[in-house]
Amino acid sequence: MPMFKEWQVNRLVGRDFVDFADYTPSELNYLLELAEAIKEKQKKGEKYQPLSGKTLGMFFTKASTRTRVSFEVGMYQLGGHALFLSNGDTQLGRGEPISDTAKVMSRYVDGIMIRTFAHEDVVELAEHASVPVINALTDLHHPCQVLADILTLKEHKGQLEGLTVAYVGDGNNMANSWIQAAPKFGLNMRVATPVGYECDPAVVAQAKQFAREFGTELVVTNDPVEAVAGADVIYTDVWASMGQEAEQAERVKKFAAFQVNEELCKHAKDDFLFMHCLPAHRGEEVTAGIIDGPHSVVFDEAENRLHVQKAILVATIG
Repeated sequence: MPMFKEWQVNRLVGRDFVDFADYTPSELNYLLELAEAIKEKQKKGEKYQPLSGKTLGMFFTKASTRTRVSFEVGMYQLGGHALFLSNGDTQLGRGEPISDTAKVMSRYVDGIMIRTFAHEDVVELAEHASVPVINALTDLHHPCQVLADILTLKEHKGQLEGLTVAYVGDGNNMANSWIQAAPKFGLNMRVATPVGYECDPAVVAQAKQFAREFGTELVVTNDPVEAVAGADVIYTDVWASMGQEAEQAERVKKFAAFQVNEELCKHAKDDFLFMHCLPAHRGEEVTAGIIDGPHSVVFDEAENRLHVQKAILVATIG
């Protein structure tokens, strides 16, 4: 593919990446193109270090494997440096206001990444920081993962517009980010959840507006078969996310009919892709035969977290 034009790198400098709401389709596709170009450079062994001398502060109040490693490796490969800051390492853990932390950190680092529980904390951090803030996961949204998923989908299908993605399971941060992003990429979206576990109502209303604006389909249902019928992609996530461990037994009962298994997948297209953000619980939300089978692209998604996040870092930090 042709390399991105160097002038394009400055398009999003200084912007936060909190969710998909404030990004246009053009800007989101630019991030995908930038990720593709950076990935191509890496595969060729070409050094690309536009963030030489730059530092990323990384706040974690939730445990992480892929997020921490991909951001740290990404900053290193881009020539920069990443600082890991757990809740016990900072004054945030002792009650310092988020606004104060944002103002202080903005004088030390070139960008802030945060993985936490309350989405409002990320919004407040971005409001008071004078450097870009990247949402690496909250209970409401997980935009870095969904952008990596969409890059993976584009790589495997060759195009995005008109494809149908079926999300089956908990209406959590993954589902929220998917319905928010899908219309801006020309994707049709269907979400099937058990009653009482639907996506955030405000995000659904926003996503419906985006679907009308961009001419795509958005279906929200409690029937997994309706969601999967004729779908190009089947997506799922764990039934109990971090912080919901006490609900595990109850959720297993209520979500049993929403397992992504061989029988459910018969309703999708023959060449459907299976996606999962990982970590996965084989035998719960998905059978081993599906996640480890020929339709699964879960490890391609995991790899693409690195490339997409490098694109976000380059685009926003500059």
